[in-house]
Amino acid sequence: MPPRGCVAVGPRGRRLALLPPPLLPLLLLLALRACAARASEITFELPDNAKQCFYEEIAQGTKCTLEFQIRRGRVSLEGKSRVAQLLVITGGHYDVDCRLEDPDGIVLYKEMKKQYDSFTFTASRNGTYKFCFSNEFSTFTHKTVYFDFQVGEDPPLFPSENRVTALTQMESACVSIHEALKSVIDYQTHFRLREAQGRSRAEDLNTRVAYWSIGEAIILLVVSIGQVFLLKSFFSDKRTTTTRVGS
Repeated sequence: MPPRGCVAVGPRGRRLALLPPPLLPLLLLLALRACAARASEITFELPDNAKQCFYEEIAQGTKCTLEFQIRRGRVSLEGKSRVAQLLVITGGHYDVDCRLEDPDGIVLYKEMKKQYDSFTFTASRNGTYKFCFSNEFSTFTHKTVYFDFQVGEDPPLFPSENRVTALTQMESACVSIHEALKSVIDYQTHFRLREAQGRSRAEDLNTRVAYWSIGEAIILLVVSIGQVFLLKSFFSDKRTTTTRVGS
C-alpha cells in the first residue's frame, strides 16, 4: 500500500507525483520565500503636470536592462541585482516620460511619451541612481502607475547549493518548485495588472456610452417635441378677419 501523502494529478487524471507529508511544510516555506522576494510593489497616482522619482543604491559593475511596455504589458528592469516592472493602468494614452540618472546626475536614459523601449546599462560607480516618471506633458489627465522593484538576487535555498557536488534528489526538486513558484507569482502579477487595465478601459467606455445615451435621449426628446409643434402648426385653422366698408 503506498504511503499517505499529497498526490499531484495531471490532465486526464494521470498521477504525477506522490509527495510525503514532511515535504508539505517545506513547500509552504518555499511559497513564502517566493512571495517575500517580490514584496516591493507600488501603485501610485501620477497627477497631471507632476513628476515622481525613485532612488536605488546600485553597486559598481552591476549590469541592468531597462525594458518597458506601457500600453499593453509590463515593464521589467532586470540585471544582476534588480528587477522592476512598470504598467500605466489608467489615464490618457497610457504613456509617460522616463528618465534615468546616475549618482553624478548624468542622464543615462531619457525618452518622451514612450509605450515600449529597451535600454541596457552597467553601473559605472557605486551610489544612488534615480529613475523618474513624468506626466508633465499632460494638462488634465492623471495616470495610475504600477511599479515593481526588486533588489538583490534570491539567496540560495540551501547553504551548499553552489557546491561542486551534485544536489540530492529532494534538493533539486525543491529548487525546481521554488523557480516554478516564482514564475507563478510573475504570471499572477502580470495578469492581475492586465485585468486592472482592462477593467479601467471598460469602466471608461461604460461612462462614455452612458453619457452619450443620455445626450441622445435628450436630443430625441427635443426633436420629438419640435416635430409635434411643427405638425400642429400645419393643421391649425388660421382665422381670417373681414372688414365691411359702409356705403
